[in-house]
Amino acid sequence: MLIGIAIGAYGLTQALLQIPFGMLSDKIGRKRVITIGLLLFAAGSVIAAMAHSIEMVIVGRLLQGSGAIAAAIMALTADLTRDEQRTKAMASIGISIGLSFSVALATGPILEHWVGLSGIFWATALLAIAGIGILHLWVPTPKRLMMHTDLGPVPKQFGKVFGNKQIMRLVLSIMLLHLLLTTSFFALPHALQDVAGLDKSQHAMAYMPVLLLAFFTMVPFIIIAEKKRKMKPVFIGAIAVIGLAELGWAFFAHSLTAILICLWLFFSAFNILEASLPSMMSKLSPLENKGTAMGVYSSAQFVGAFIGGAMGGTLYGIFGLEGIFVASVVLVVIWLLLVFPMQAPKHYSSKIIHLSEATMNNSTDFIQQLTAIYGVKEAVMVPEEQVAYVKYSPDEINMEELEAFASRH
Repeated sequence: MLIGIAIGAYGLTQALLQIPFGMLSDKIGRKRVITIGLLLFAAGSVIAAMAHSIEMVIVGRLLQGSGAIAAAIMALTADLTRDEQRTKAMASIGISIGLSFSVALATGPILEHWVGLSGIFWATALLAIAGIGILHLWVPTPKRLMMHTDLGPVPKQFGKVFGNKQIMRLVLSIMLLHLLLTTSFFALPHALQDVAGLDKSQHAMAYMPVLLLAFFTMVPFIIIAEKKRKMKPVFIGAIAVIGLAELGWAFFAHSLTAILICLWLFFSAFNILEASLPSMMSKLSPLENKGTAMGVYSSAQFVGAFIGGAMGGTLYGIFGLEGIFVASVVLVVIWLLLVFPMQAPKHYSSKIIHLSEATMNNSTDFIQQLTAIYGVKEAVMVPEEQVAYVKYSPDEINMEELEAFASRH
């Protein structure tokens, strides 16, 4: 159980501090908060590297997680990019996170074989320090800080987010996805070594080709979901495939071939969900609550990692490997029951319109005229930012009309 908590502890402090650190970056600066976060992560890595007990490893992991800088990085990205390029920039960050996870999963066993577990923690400390160097040497400093309503949380909106069933289904989905990820990867190294007979030093050679194959498997399903407007069927199907992978691990953990086939299924589905869930959140969240919804979503992701680690360790101690995978199958069934009634998200895009002082003084007329444009589904004005956020249907709207309207204001 303590090993499971050590694995998941990082997620607990990440979940607790993600939103506060994001809000703090609005006050004292993005780079300052990101630097503090990376220093905390490095300090936690050093403590874990020097630990002689599992309790000190847990302390180190908790301190690592207290460097909760994802929201501040997103806000810095928004400060440094034009509105029309923001989506691409955010997507690039998401892709880099996904690739880094795959690389870490494949190289971790090799590093552990060469330098031991403490060596991995020393390496993460050095990477955090390198991150600080990159931040201050290569990343531009924004000329001014801005509150980004579409990215950052607004405390008074939390009640509206938690009361929105559509949003909460997606929040629970990202929590369960990362819970199952952490739980499964508590168990899989044991299954590969103790049951299937694959030495730890060879785990990387097993992971890497499967992860690459899973990445390529994901692509056509994302295209089908977005281009063919089949988001809900692909979403439900991916959850079912995760359940199938967990079922395979539960009953065929003695077979290396079966483990790797199920690993391919799991990561193909995981990649699909990891890519499509933020898109669904964006489509289903009302404009005025979007930033708050994304903050809750991000925190839920780390809550899932914490629960998954603790749950994996506890189940392993009581029921063994099979118990972990059977419990995961049960969770997938519950997950499917929760999300099956959800509405299929409609295909919307969003736009930010920068407003003049004259328009700000006639906000009611502006919003009425804007929402009267055919294809505009929702619009909200944010006086503090001097912008309006617009959600529209790209299949219905005349973009030239919207652009012309925006240029007049």
